[in-house]
Amino acid sequence: MAKLLYSATASLDGYIAGPGGDMSWLTEHITGDNPTADRVLANVGAILAGNRTFGGDDPNRGTDSEGAFGGRYHGPVVVLTHRPPDDPPEGVTFADDLHRAVAQAKEAAGDRYVNVLGADIAKQCLRAGLLDEILIFFAPVLLGDGVRILDDPGGARVRLTPIPGETAHWYRVDR
Repeated sequence: MAKLLYSATASLDGYIAGPGGDMSWLTEHITGDNPTADRVLANVGAILAGNRTFGGDDPNRGTDSEGAFGGRYHGPVVVLTHRPPDDPPEGVTFADDLHRAVAQAKEAAGDRYVNVLGADIAKQCLRAGLLDEILIFFAPVLLGDGVRILDDPGGARVRLTPIPGETAHWYRVDR
């Protein structure tokens, strides 16, 4: 059965996007070899994204590397939104309910990961008890402001357990 994995690259001060969702800061930090990211990509069967993330900034916009995982992901995408487009892009499913979106993404992923993209959708999955794992890559930069990795004022404490044999900052969500 598919697992939900929230993976993101963050600044050292905890932001995955700059003010207004700006992702341009990330371009210089996603070059070079990253065996962990390559392994994650090889095991992603579907992407679950929020509408802001799906339609938002891309550090590789207008290049051959535009899209998830530097343009290397080619597979099913489920977008959670209250305003689905009249003419959805090919390969993209839109859902207006979190549980329905997760079920559709899990079905599409089979026994591989559903990679969750976007801090808000990750927070919703975490609050609903649906998120299985979290993997954060850190870039050597301080942004000072923007979209936090997981911003949940008033949220419950969540215990994470490092996954044995995996890279630093890859955790299982304890339930």
